[in-house]
Amino acid sequence: MTHTPVATDPKVPFPRARRGPKIDAMQVIASEQQPAGFAGRADIVRALVVGSILILGASVLAYLVFATEFLGRFMPSGRTSTGQLMTGALAWTFALTAPAGFGLVGLARVGSAVDRMAVRRRRPTPVVRVAHAIADDHAVATRVRLPDGSRIVPELVIGPFGTAVIEELPPAAAVVSRGPRSWEVRLADGQVRMIDHPLERAARDAERIRTWFADDESDHVVKVYTAVVGTDPSVTRTPQCAYITPDQVGPWLASLPPQRSFDTDRRNRIIRMVRAAL
Repeated sequence: MTHTPVATDPKVPFPRARRGPKIDAMQVIASEQQPAGFAGRADIVRALVVGSILILGASVLAYLVFATEFLGRFMPSGRTSTGQLMTGALAWTFALTAPAGFGLVGLARVGSAVDRMAVRRRRPTPVVRVAHAIADDHAVATRVRLPDGSRIVPELVIGPFGTAVIEELPPAAAVVSRGPRSWEVRLADGQVRMIDHPLERAARDAERIRTWFADDESDHVVKVYTAVVGTDPSVTRTPQCAYITPDQVGPWLASLPPQRSFDTDRRNRIIRMVRAAL
């Protein structure tokens, strides 16, 4: 069962229930689903340099093999010894396989660097964007793969209230149609795909999270809240899932009532579970 807070003052949708210390960077649990563990800029530059050197080396070798008489000196002439035959065979094997091998490895390294750059440019998730306004007793994990492999939850916040699943609406430009149970969205490759209604999908993700934690905490129930972030006026909240705008993320989290039984030890245990699942 999921829970969502009920606003009492229409002018203050999510009144602050408590005050806590603020920090510039909230604890973020990185996901291993990102290429190379979300590498830094130095790792990306290193991969680009190594890949470029390998590709350049492959080009030089290919030129020597196919555009010069480099291999001519290894052609047998007259009577040859066993050593000369072995040397010629090794030279030809190296000349025919090294350019392709170096080229493939170099392309792989450059491709990996490009993937890492794409990850670095990925738009931050809603909670990460407002980390400066979140209390320091919170932690956020992005792209959490559920143990059964059924789904990847975009963002999971762990705090004094329990846990909260935060998801976003698809970009408005990508939405083809909106239905009461399903939406049609256009993917990056131009194909149109049908997805579950974002609020219903988030509510089901929250139920999966609750079941996952219940398996470990058999004598303790961890509360799971749910919210979808967006600005589409045609979308309204449901009893199972809140619908908030990007600037309401911080106030909404602050309005969630603390769960007294969710002490520091239990919170750290949940964080370890989440880390192990990434």
